[in-house]
Amino acid sequence: QVQLVEFGGGLVQPGGSLRLSCAASGRIFSILSMAWYRQAPGKEREWVAGITSDGRTNYAGSVKDRFTVSRDNSKNTAYLEMNSLKPDDTAVYYCNGNVKQSRFDYGTIYWGKGTPVTVSS
Repeated sequence: QVQLVEFGGGLVQPGGSLRLSCAASGRIFSILSMAWYRQAPGKEREWVAGITSDGRTNYAGSVKDRFTVSRDNSKNTAYLEMNSLKPDDTAVYYCNGNVKQSRFDYGTIYWGKGTPVTVSS
């Protein structure tokens, strides 16, 4: 079917930067929207940022002006550039994609398994 895999998480100091990648593979005709979510320990998963197939972006207020979402449609990959990281950004980061497997498909949401980000000195 379709698999999404996130890369790039790790430990970073406050004020630092990380770049996450989300690569989709499998039977893919096209990917409509892609999005990033995160889940901090003891909290519910929250939406972080999204990007449409034509590159329109949207951000949660808590990350706006610090995070940048982008995508490379030729690689079926989305990115999340995270700058000025804060301890509150510590979470497991997940991506999802609304994937069409044929031109007649309306699209199905697929999720990756997440990559952990820890912001700590």
